[in-house]
Amino acid sequence: MKRFVSMEEISDGRLYNLNDMVKADCHDCVGCSKCCHDMVDTIILSPIDAYYLSKGLGRPFRELIEKEVALRVVDGVILPNMKMTADRNCCAFLDEQGRCSIHPFRPDLCRLFPLGRYYENGDFRYFLQTGQCDHPRTKVKVGKWIDTPDPAAHREYVLRWHDLLKRAEEILENSEDEELNHNLNMAVLNVFYMTPYRTDEDFYEQFALRAEKIESVIRE
Repeated sequence: MKRFVSMEEISDGRLYNLNDMVKADCHDCVGCSKCCHDMVDTIILSPIDAYYLSKGLGRPFRELIEKEVALRVVDGVILPNMKMTADRNCCAFLDEQGRCSIHPFRPDLCRLFPLGRYYENGDFRYFLQTGQCDHPRTKVKVGKWIDTPDPAAHREYVLRWHDLLKRAEEILENSEDEELNHNLNMAVLNVFYMTPYRTDEDFYEQFALRAEKIESVIRE
C-alpha cells in the first residue's frame, strides 16, 4: 500500500537493518490488543500469508474469504486483507481473551509491526512507526523481532513480490482496456491466492514458479 507521507511524519527518522537494535519489543503485548482493533482493511495479505494461514489452519485460503478475509482494491490491484468482526471491530482471529489465535503463523505485516519497510534503489530497510503503539517497549534486534525463518529467501521474496505489484499497478493505472485490467487482476488473485499451495513443500519455490507466470503476462 502506497503511503504519501514523509518519514519524519511516521517514524523516528532512522532506517534499520536486521542486525540493528530497535525499540520494538512489546513483551508479548500483555494486556493489550490495540493493534488488532479498528484496522479496517489495512492488513493486506501477501502470498506467503496465504500459504501459512492455509498450513496453520488446515484450510484452503479460498475458504477464508468472507468470514476471516475480505477482498479490496489496493492501488488498482485486487488483494485480500484481514477482516474486522462486525460486533467487536477487531481481527477475526482475535480470541475472547484478546489474544491472537494464529500468532505462530500470523501475517507478515502483523509479524513486522510496529516496524515497516522502506523501499529504495531496489532494496528495502526497516523503519519504526511512531504513534502506532503506546504499549511499553524495549530494544530488540530487528531480525529477532521479525523472527522469519530463512531471512535471505524471505528478503528475495519480498522484493520480487513488491516489484511484481508495482508493475501490475502501473499497467492498471495506465490502461483503459477494462477487459485487460480485469484479466490481470483475476490472474494475480487466482495464481497467488486462490490456487492452493502444497503446504508440505517449500513456499519460496512455489512462489517463484507462480511469479514467472504473472511476470510473463506483464511482459506481453
